[in-house]
Amino acid sequence: MLTIDWHVRPADLLPAIGRMWRLSAVKLRSLRRTFRPGQGAPVFTVRGQYASRGWTDWTEGFQFGSELLQFDATGEKKFLHAGREQILAHMAPHLTHFGVHDHGFNNASTFGQLLRLMNEKRIPENPWERRTYELALKVSGAVQARRWTNLPDGGYIYSFNGPHSLFIDTIRSLRVLALSHQLGGVLVEENDRRISLLERLVIHARTTAKFNICGTDGPGVYARRGAVRQEVIFNINDGAFRCPSSQQGFSPFTTWTRGLAWAMCGFAEQLEFLRAIPAEALRRCGGKSAVTSCMLQAARATCDFYLENTPTDGVPYWDTGAPELYRLGQYLDRPAEPFNPYEPVDSSAAAIAVQGLLRLGRYLDGALGRRYFQAALTILRTLLDEPYLSVERQHQGLLLHSVYHRPNGWDYIPPGRQVPCGEASMWGDYHLREAAWCVQRLAQGQPDLMFWRKPP
Repeated sequence: MLTIDWHVRPADLLPAIGRMWRLSAVKLRSLRRTFRPGQGAPVFTVRGQYASRGWTDWTEGFQFGSELLQFDATGEKKFLHAGREQILAHMAPHLTHFGVHDHGFNNASTFGQLLRLMNEKRIPENPWERRTYELALKVSGAVQARRWTNLPDGGYIYSFNGPHSLFIDTIRSLRVLALSHQLGGVLVEENDRRISLLERLVIHARTTAKFNICGTDGPGVYARRGAVRQEVIFNINDGAFRCPSSQQGFSPFTTWTRGLAWAMCGFAEQLEFLRAIPAEALRRCGGKSAVTSCMLQAARATCDFYLENTPTDGVPYWDTGAPELYRLGQYLDRPAEPFNPYEPVDSSAAAIAVQGLLRLGRYLDGALGRRYFQAALTILRTLLDEPYLSVERQHQGLLLHSVYHRPNGWDYIPPGRQVPCGEASMWGDYHLREAAWCVQRLAQGQPDLMFWRKPP
């Protein structure tokens, strides 16, 4: 399990964060020079160069959003201009993409970031620009919310697999519903029936907590508290739960660690958002106390599971039940081994998990909150150094040893190796930048990084 450093502080990480931003700038410029939007979104690196993988282009928002984070952290305006131009030129199809559950990934990371920058006065106030970002987010939230399956006691935003499928990944995509609701957005269905995006957000989160996260409320003999099922399947004729499943994990009964990290980050981020929501707005959802309690239970369960099932340096293997892990012996009692010959690690899961732990630690008071907060700093320190930080300027990736889809064999395996290693992913790079910026702001006495922050 993770060995928490109880003494490291945000300020201690500033030199490493500064180094990361310098490397990040080189890699973003390289990607911008060599990658064309017509190729599809960059997904992962192959021999150090970003390549696409036609599926849903769910990573394009992370590409352009990374430019905005680089500007926000360093003040280099060229990154702002490049990010904004690419967003306005290429992100429109994502706003009305009815076929995916990825709106929060793509659009909150781009239009949402631009709106936040204006709200924080990092970019000049411009009424038409503001309205463009607000309109984009209102549309995106409503389109995401329409992808809905009703259950007898709730419902969920279904995945691209179809109305029967609930993905754990979508919990972090909920932030686009939050942004849209905050801006006055609403979903209008047949006969002008108006549907609250906040209620859809809460209902989806509650269903996810019950069925995707083990040991809280849902069924299952193998339900260890905090273990995560990437996908659960329902009978859409009567809404009955049928079985767990997994697309990118090893099995329905093991925990794919990036899915675990999505849950950690998504629930913690929504807890922060709920603090800004009036109690009256949640009355129809059972009351603010009940909603908060459900999300807090899910956030704590998943964060605890991560800490207990991750090697001592905080970087997990790609699945807690990966079939060859037994060959590594007591692998949880030592740092992760990205170059081992049996199972790959997934540094992108660690980068996402940092934010979940950091935000939950800031949300809670006392010793409990400090445990999660210090765990986040411990893991981030690992990721900001070799062998995870990519220091070779010709390598376009920033965070090495990320894994995309192990069961499908999509990840590049270098010559002489048996498992994927040494490559990066667009979501891993983005979340390392975002996590580092969160900690940098704390170290510099700035307000916490919140996706939903209103104008002062």
